[in-house]
Amino acid sequence: MSLFKARDWWSTVLGEKEEFDQGCLCLADVDNTGNGQDKIIVGSFMGYLRIFNPHPVKTGDGAQAEDMLLEVYLRDPILQVEVGKFVSGTEMLHLAVLHSRKLCVYSVSGTLGNVEHGNQYQIKLMYEHNLQRTACNMTYGSFGGVKGRDLICIQSMDGMLMVFEQESYAFGRFLPGSLLPGPLAYSSRTDSFITVSSCRQVESYKYQVLAFATDADKRQETEQQKLGSGKRLVVDWTLNIGEQALDICIVSFNQSASSVFVLGERNFFCLKDNGQIRFMKKLDCSPSCFLPYCSVSEGTINTLIGNHNHMLHIYQDVTLKWATQLPHIPVAVRVGCLHDLKGVIVTLSDDGHLQCSYLGTDPSFFQAPKVESRELHYEELDIELKELQKIIKDVNKSQGIWPMTEREDDLKVSAMVSPKFDSVSQAADVEVGTDLVPSVTVKVTLQNRLALQKAKLSVYVQPPLVLTCDQFTFEFMAPEMSRTVAFSVYLKGSYTPSELEGNAVVSYSRPSDINPDGIPRVIQCKFRLPLKLICLPGQPSKTASHKLTIDTNKSPVSLLSLFPGFSNQSEDDQVNVMGFRFLGGSRVTLLASKTSQRYRIQSEQFEDLWLITNELIIRLQEYFEKQGIKDFACSFSGSMPLQEYFELIDHHFELRINGEKLEELLSERAVQFRAIQRRLLTRFKDKTPAPLQHLDTLLDGTYKQVIALADAVEENQDSLFQSFTRLKSATHLVILLIGLWQKLSTDQIAILEAAFLPLQQDTQELGWEETVDAAISHLLKTCLSKSSKEQALNLSSQLNIPKDTSRLKKHITLLCDRLAKGGRLCLSTDAAAPQTMVMPGGCTTIPESDLEERSIEQDSTELFTNHKHLIVETPLPEVSPLQGVSE
Repeated sequence: MSLFKARDWWSTVLGEKEEFDQGCLCLADVDNTGNGQDKIIVGSFMGYLRIFNPHPVKTGDGAQAEDMLLEVYLRDPILQVEVGKFVSGTEMLHLAVLHSRKLCVYSVSGTLGNVEHGNQYQIKLMYEHNLQRTACNMTYGSFGGVKGRDLICIQSMDGMLMVFEQESYAFGRFLPGSLLPGPLAYSSRTDSFITVSSCRQVESYKYQVLAFATDADKRQETEQQKLGSGKRLVVDWTLNIGEQALDICIVSFNQSASSVFVLGERNFFCLKDNGQIRFMKKLDCSPSCFLPYCSVSEGTINTLIGNHNHMLHIYQDVTLKWATQLPHIPVAVRVGCLHDLKGVIVTLSDDGHLQCSYLGTDPSFFQAPKVESRELHYEELDIELKELQKIIKDVNKSQGIWPMTEREDDLKVSAMVSPKFDSVSQAADVEVGTDLVPSVTVKVTLQNRLALQKAKLSVYVQPPLVLTCDQFTFEFMAPEMSRTVAFSVYLKGSYTPSELEGNAVVSYSRPSDINPDGIPRVIQCKFRLPLKLICLPGQPSKTASHKLTIDTNKSPVSLLSLFPGFSNQSEDDQVNVMGFRFLGGSRVTLLASKTSQRYRIQSEQFEDLWLITNELIIRLQEYFEKQGIKDFACSFSGSMPLQEYFELIDHHFELRINGEKLEELLSERAVQFRAIQRRLLTRFKDKTPAPLQHLDTLLDGTYKQVIALADAVEENQDSLFQSFTRLKSATHLVILLIGLWQKLSTDQIAILEAAFLPLQQDTQELGWEETVDAAISHLLKTCLSKSSKEQALNLSSQLNIPKDTSRLKKHITLLCDRLAKGGRLCLSTDAAAPQTMVMPGGCTTIPESDLEERSIEQDSTELFTNHKHLIVETPLPEVSPLQGVSE
């Protein structure tokens, strides 16, 4: 069986020695069931009208008796059948049948059967028009822009257009120069009739021009070409195609544009509304019929073209997308929805072969043969059942009541960052300055094993990094399906982000028998963006305000091998010094000691040290992992830079306080502005004119103050957002240094991150200071507490903005003090136990008076300025300048 044969879904042969043409086939819900299922209406030149509703038991079945709803002999040859709103007073669909000398409109209805033979269908003649001239074809539509009904236009064999307004005859017009009739179609968008004359040119006539032209019934046929007493019938536009047309179809998939499709004897044309050629296609075979229909690709149209070689070609514009073989030569082709199967292709041959088919391949219907029955050994089955029950019992004990399911089995999400930047940067509306901002493409792939519903992909990166698209929705994903989406990331602001890590989160619903809407699930995938996206090679600086020294247990590595993309070509010999320049303008210098196992990072801004320090540690770990070295470790023995960290906290808090003051002032000025408006309105409504007493001047001044305060609030919000981003960078750096200093585990670092970075966004209602203070106080009163007295203290249930940051800074200092004296972070149930035995030398309790707070502040100052006696068991050496590096 050939792959390119049309798959037979249902077929039948109509009558014996009957003939059909392109107008004899129609698909519509002619009996007005309203369920969206089409019926097949076929009329023959022998006068038989048949209506089918196929219900095949299996694919490829022939017609059953119950498939034919109706068969009526109408005596006269049927030239064309159409379905539309042809009866006045109702918007129900009716069937129009065109005979050579008569137009009949029928109502098709069904009656529920009382016996097993099924429903009964019948047609009722609503009205008919006897034609004075022999008909050729017809078209219908809302001529003149009428609403809720369809008018019919019939073209006679001598080129006369007869328009019927449902039950009444409207007018008739002769087409100028008509010799032989051609195909006829109506364009609702331009309200015009389009045909192809015997001069082999496409002609368009406006309906309004036809309506106001000279009445053909009042003129003699010998004077057809002369100017009559009325307006002359003028063609709107013409296009010479050089061949006779077989069919015309108007396609309008939106309100903005429509296309005129003309099937010629050798070519296939697509025209615009004004007659200009949109495209044309030269056909290899002689065509017999065609049907344009909508395409899944925006801006394109698919077309079915049947030819005399028993083939059906599917074109997307001018590109051949599929070719399938038919068992007959089609003279008419339609596409409809039959038996809940959308997109069924219905073809009709001139000798009555009616076939419903689909494209694609047939599934395999192989069924495994039945195995021979065996005798059942109940004793063995009983033993096997007990073993399975034991396994199930053990699994339930180890996993708890609810079974553990692998979410990865349902959906797998992977992200891949392109190793190269985009050839054309996608950065738009950037505020970086004169630097060219690059963008990098990230591809996220979703692979699902089961059918998933309403999958939504959300992507998040740290500001000021921006995504070209951050939301993707998949209504339905079939089993074993893979979807890939791509987007670009670039830097928009003039400051550095707090992290280069992005997060892709997918929320979806897994089908379930219990919940028809599905069980909601969430899965996420993280990806890391390249450092070069926000940073460029820069000139190293020998002096800086802020310096950090990272110790390692391995020999120093060349910075050129760690950062190959940041080497300065002019200073290749300086392998132990490297400069970085962020796109925002700040600079960071990285130095590697030639003799000791140390690296120094220095910059003018404290928060700028974070990204380079983190990138250095990550790249060192990856470098030694490739070398097969597993015992590589980093440590920090310098003084904890809490003072620099506290300055950023104070600056952020100052902006929050300033924002509150500005909002209060703006509220006061707005109240004042509305009060002045009310006074002025009262003065203007007063019948007795009174002086304004400079209220207009006061109104103008207040308005300017409101605008200035609003601008100041927006500017302060921008500054607060940038300050919060810098504070997050500094917080990441402090957490990293604490982890290296105390050699904390991954779980302990996660606890610190949850305490110091609880918010993604900072607002006036819930700010960073009060949230972090509550989290650190909780740690100090639980896992880092010294006595049960501290554990009994309750935290306030309401978070309010503090008066200042002194309490927060003292709690952070006390947290470092407790960690330095042996305290360990833990969230288990045993965390409430006092840790007096764990911490050598004892721990200071949480301050309860100003005097105690001052004593702790003095002790902490001594603690973080001299680390010789930081930990009793493992004293750290003093910090010395890097050897081999000039200060």
